[in-house]
Amino acid sequence: MDFDLQILEQHFPELTDLQKDRFAAYANLIAEWNEKINLISRADIENLPKKHLLHSLAIAKAIQFKDGTRVMDVGTGGGFPGIPLAILFPECGFHLVDSIGKKVKVVVDCVHKLGLDNVSAEQARAEKVSNQYDFIVARAVTQLPRFMNWIRKRVKRTAFNDLPNGVLYLKGGKLDDDFASIKETPTAYRIQEFFDYDEFQEKHVIHIPVSRD
Repeated sequence: MDFDLQILEQHFPELTDLQKDRFAAYANLIAEWNEKINLISRADIENLPKKHLLHSLAIAKAIQFKDGTRVMDVGTGGGFPGIPLAILFPECGFHLVDSIGKKVKVVVDCVHKLGLDNVSAEQARAEKVSNQYDFIVARAVTQLPRFMNWIRKRVKRTAFNDLPNGVLYLKGGKLDDDFASIKETPTAYRIQEFFDYDEFQEKHVIHIPVSRD
């Protein structure tokens, strides 16, 4: 498909030609794979640049990862939000995990074809991953209390970014119940304040600092 990626350039004018090429190639790879594996809603495919690429990159409006930051994407599916973030932050390392093997196969194929040497992928459950990371990212894979139980021990203690180490979670709808059910103190950033589109009206980037002391 011939995707119009001007929406990315509008909100990220600093994109290099290589990054633009990679975003275009990634969109096409997802469209091709989506014919074989249900990665995203088929009704969404023509709106992929906004609903999936731009949505993933909302995290980059909440924080600019510093070089050397290590990030794990839990329940990555077809690579969201990990691959868009990896394209935007080539000097950071991303580890993408999903419990479903065929989705990891898609990620591995995309990473190889895009030439992303800052991305690794693994079929695994988050709580079984042994390494630690500065940030854990995800797109509403489960309720926050369960998610936090999975990943607390995966967050590094020492931090060097502008936000404390922890979780960056893309979630829509009401947040009060989830927030009341975890011990941490989250901060919610309204995505519509970054990207003024109706699709993002009730969607947030949630930052949850994690301390294991």
